[in-house]
Amino acid sequence: MRNKICVLTYFIVCIIVQHGNCQSANVGDGFVQTKGNHFILNGKPHYVNGFNAYWLMILASNPSTRSNVTSAFEQASKHGLNLGRTIAFNDGDIDPLQISPGSYNETVFEGLDFVISEAGKFGVKLMLSFVNNWKDLGGKMKYVQWARERGQNITNEDDFFTDPLVKEFYKNHVMAVVTRNNTINGVLYKDDQTIFSWELMNEPRFPNDSSGNSIQNWVTEMAAYVKSIDSNHLLHIGNEGFYGSEKQQLNPLSINFGTDFIENNQIPDIDFATFHLYDDRWLENKTEEEKSEFVDKWIEAHLKDADTVLGKPIILAEFGKSSRESPEYTIAKRDSYFQKIYNAIYTSAASGGSCAGAMFWQLLSQGMDSFGDGYEVILEDSLSTAEIIKQQSTIMSNITF
Repeated sequence: MRNKICVLTYFIVCIIVQHGNCQSANVGDGFVQTKGNHFILNGKPHYVNGFNAYWLMILASNPSTRSNVTSAFEQASKHGLNLGRTIAFNDGDIDPLQISPGSYNETVFEGLDFVISEAGKFGVKLMLSFVNNWKDLGGKMKYVQWARERGQNITNEDDFFTDPLVKEFYKNHVMAVVTRNNTINGVLYKDDQTIFSWELMNEPRFPNDSSGNSIQNWVTEMAAYVKSIDSNHLLHIGNEGFYGSEKQQLNPLSINFGTDFIENNQIPDIDFATFHLYDDRWLENKTEEEKSEFVDKWIEAHLKDADTVLGKPIILAEFGKSSRESPEYTIAKRDSYFQKIYNAIYTSAASGGSCAGAMFWQLLSQGMDSFGDGYEVILEDSLSTAEIIKQQSTIMSNITF
């Protein structure tokens, strides 16, 4: 999600603006659960085809742009998309959700209420993320700034993962979101079946700690905290899938990002794994053949590890093809790329593997040109891509065991 949400700033200014075999024996029908390496919904295996739309809460909080949210869910449902990923954060500066630690903008929170309520009307479940690793919309840098302003001796934004006061700020935000009473449907977020899962952080990284201990400890602590106040919903980390030192050679350019896909997702309170894929950005100086080879190996490695090591479901939570970053970009090349990704996902799912679906970056509604980042898919305007997405939705929904 890095750099993709920075386009929001200008627009806002202008509009001012498993455990074991089953996740929980007490979770009733309507909540997605896990059983081994599969998702279960209402007693049946559950597969997804999804999208990212980080902008939903922001536009929903402004009456003049709220219709874009309804339109997005309507188009998503029409094309069989049953899972959306968006933010439950906006920290700090321009029209924030969290103005300062523990202080919230009720208008923006009501925007998130609308997003959840509207998603439910169209049969779309939501992944909701608590904070950003990047400075867009505040992120860990804003949390560190808040702590520094209150006297903490913090020298680096990555102290987000270790400073006691920052961790307290984070937990308080989690509590505020999870226990929120939706002003539209009257349901506490922690009791709302529209929510598929909570996400601890969008794309956590701590490259200065190659041991991976800082993020491992932070995920362990925060996952336990989320579970202590919400036993209904699934929980995932939000990481990009980067490996630790033992398998670092699989990472883009063999870089260590301070995370460990396997160890992080083996934490008991983490119910399923996610990974992201941006070969054009990560390997910008490589040939198209090298990028294609990386894509194949990256997907294969994560699906295999989910199957044989983690024993948990896995979702490709971000992927896309950018007109700004992809050499000689065409819609046809994007369609081919989407089809390549979808084929790998379906092959795993249909064979009983751990992969339950994929989520493209990013879905926009018509008229949202200000949010274009090169990755945007406007289903009404991209008929060939929309058809590929719809076909994937259909075949994923028809998988049975």
